[in-house]
Amino acid sequence: MKKLVLLGFITLLTLSHAKMVDAIAIIVEGEPITTAEIRAVQQQMQVSKEQATNLLIQDRLQKSAMKDVFIEEADIDAKIATIAAQNNLTVPKMQKILKEQGTTWNNYRSSVKEAMKKEKFFQEKVVSSIAAPSEDELKIFYKNHQEHFTIPASVSLIEYSAPSEESMKKFLQTKNAKGIKSRSVTKSTKELNPTLLGSILQTQNGSFTRPFNAGDRYISYKVLSKQGKVNMPFEAAKGAVAAKWRQQQQGKALKDYFEKIKTSADIQILR
Repeated sequence: MKKLVLLGFITLLTLSHAKMVDAIAIIVEGEPITTAEIRAVQQQMQVSKEQATNLLIQDRLQKSAMKDVFIEEADIDAKIATIAAQNNLTVPKMQKILKEQGTTWNNYRSSVKEAMKKEKFFQEKVVSSIAAPSEDELKIFYKNHQEHFTIPASVSLIEYSAPSEESMKKFLQTKNAKGIKSRSVTKSTKELNPTLLGSILQTQNGSFTRPFNAGDRYISYKVLSKQGKVNMPFEAAKGAVAAKWRQQQQGKALKDYFEKIKTSADIQILR
């Protein structure tokens, strides 16, 4: 997945340097790579000319491989609505913010569509080829990569609670605390359930977690700070271990996929 994000970054980077085009260096499946693009990737990503060239070739191969990937317009709208909700925004509010930042709605929508195409391509062509790991494989991976499975020992939070989901969502959008109860709490990460712990760890300091249904009320936490460090036991870390293992395997599978299609691709080295 990281590699797909990287390739998306390269695409944006090369577009931003369109005015620097001076000569076509390589043609991959009919798509040109210029010497200016290679230099731009070298400078921005601090890599060698060979590495920059290989990344750009992979980018063009991906474009060619994705040409038949189709995304429904309704699915794009649904994805944008989900992104807005995750940021406690309405779609009109998101449109306003993007406009203020100088991004047109059409450009943003196109970027979401492109990301969805990459994700669909990745799931169909790469992820499907990876077999599920055994328990022993995960334990070995955990033992060899323990530095990835440490968490804060405790977290300082402000707990906000509301009688309904609608009230909580309104509070998260407006930050108007009328009718909202709050209290400061410090919790040991060992006492938190995995779902809440995962949400808190993914939330930056100063930001709010998504709302949780606590039965008689809805709760959201503002994360103030995270203190200390502790190793997670394997059983507690198992989900994170599996995710990290998949990430590593997906990176390798993606590289292998493009190395394979590269052997039969039409690649012309001009200079």
